[in-house]
Amino acid sequence: MELDSRQQDVKNYYGEVLQSSADLKTSACCPIDSVPEHHRNVLSDIHAEILDRFYGCGSPLPVALEGCRVLDLGCGTGRDAYVASKLVGESGHVIGVDMTEAQLDVARRHLDHQMEQFGYDQPNVRFEHGTIEDLKSLAIEDNSIDVVISNCVINLSASKHAVFSEIFRVLAVGGELLFADIFADRRLPEHLQKDPVLVGECLGGALYIEDFRRLLRQVGCLDYRVVETSEVQLESDIRAKVGDVRFYSITIRAFKLSDLEDICEDYGQQAIYRGSIEESPDSFVLDDHHEFDAGVAVKVCGNTAAMLQQTRYASHFEINGDTLNHLGAFDCAPMVVSSSGSSCC
Repeated sequence: MELDSRQQDVKNYYGEVLQSSADLKTSACCPIDSVPEHHRNVLSDIHAEILDRFYGCGSPLPVALEGCRVLDLGCGTGRDAYVASKLVGESGHVIGVDMTEAQLDVARRHLDHQMEQFGYDQPNVRFEHGTIEDLKSLAIEDNSIDVVISNCVINLSASKHAVFSEIFRVLAVGGELLFADIFADRRLPEHLQKDPVLVGECLGGALYIEDFRRLLRQVGCLDYRVVETSEVQLESDIRAKVGDVRFYSITIRAFKLSDLEDICEDYGQQAIYRGSIEESPDSFVLDDHHEFDAGVAVKVCGNTAAMLQQTRYASHFEINGDTLNHLGAFDCAPMVVSSSGSSCC
């Protein structure tokens, strides 16, 4: 596998410079107390070495994963891949992809231990050495993945269009992308984009949020949802470099659906959560302003209805109404951090 200069810098930073999450110079790394409780229970079974070299900025693992095929882009030492391994069960399967051998060595070293901890007779996870821009070289087929996750990795890529093109190639129709990453409130000047420390700290490659919206449109995804947002706190030497630029750790959800519209449209539909997801019996959170309490009818736009009706969440929701009677634009709250609000609800 031949790496470009950006990839080689990243590989060196995560394989040699960083020895643990304590070496990071930002607050982007996700603390354990911000992880959902049902994930924390699984983390207690994850080997300490795997946890110590975790560099993620969120907890991008959705609910209702039983039996799913999950792809973890930039899996590192395997923390999220192993949590997913437990959540999908023995009937599911997880693929972790990373280009840093030092990270993969840790993940693979503890494979037998993790399977024993989970009580599995056979491994349901494998780790592949490769780049997230070229999943074809790893023989990951079109429409073969139910859920793609990634934790503070996509910003490290110099070819984000290639990454998202590959994601939506491998996702099955109705499949879900849930990822946490670092975004900026403006386009970064070139000297910041090339600074090796800023790149390694997930800042130099941070996308301007509006350019991210445009990029997703280019690969055919017209609507994405912000799940969580928090501002990244920087050490003084990093702040001196970046000046007034503000960085955010954002968890984003999107689906591979062909009939989504580019704004929220109102068809008079309602969604009722059945309360049937084991990890979320009382309510289901789709994004930062769509929380569905069990048994309560909630007005939704056409896109939200599709996300709940045409994905693996369909059995957990009752959708009242269809798209035959259009009532105009849906009255939707503006999206966090976005100046346009055009990615809805």
